[in-house]
Amino acid sequence: MQINKAEFKCSSERISQVPKDALKDIAFIGRSNVGKSSLINMLTGRQGLAKVSGTPGKTRLINHFLIDNAWYLVDLPGYGYARTSKTKRSEFSKIITDYVLKCEKMHFLFVLADIRLEPQKIDLQFIEMLGMNGIPFAVIFTKADKLSKTQREKSVERYRAALAEQWEELPRMFVSSSQHGTGREEILGFIGECLNV
Repeated sequence: MQINKAEFKCSSERISQVPKDALKDIAFIGRSNVGKSSLINMLTGRQGLAKVSGTPGKTRLINHFLIDNAWYLVDLPGYGYARTSKTKRSEFSKIITDYVLKCEKMHFLFVLADIRLEPQKIDLQFIEMLGMNGIPFAVIFTKADKLSKTQREKSVERYRAALAEQWEELPRMFVSSSQHGTGREEILGFIGECLNV
């Protein structure tokens, strides 16, 4: 699948504000500073589409980007903020859980994980919540250019082992690097399958 046109549609503070049309949402989420904005820009081929920031936790709203007038790519707030108050953090988790669990437009969710790190407890807890609620998802490992091929394989294997403790069937996993465009075709191809386009 190719993306020819990507444009910002709207930001929402709550799910009642998301677009009311029949187009499907393909959403992206991950811990703050996982490289979500860079990945979105790489997938869409539009460098400034999602705002890349050196400060974790910049995405605080549900951002909808209209793709080829056919579907939405959705940038969700990161979870696990380092620099926000407890009340702010619970707001983010409510906006995230409301969208992920209650938004009927959400068709598929990509959970992003930094390939350089051990499986993070917060990621595993989030994935467990998805499983308990039957939410369809896949995992995208980011920042693959920072590791050698052997290190990348070991890292993915560690993740598989961690998930295998709870899951009989593991989710699809993709390895990406926004720097080098790694994983772009596979991820877009998979989105095409999800949307039947």
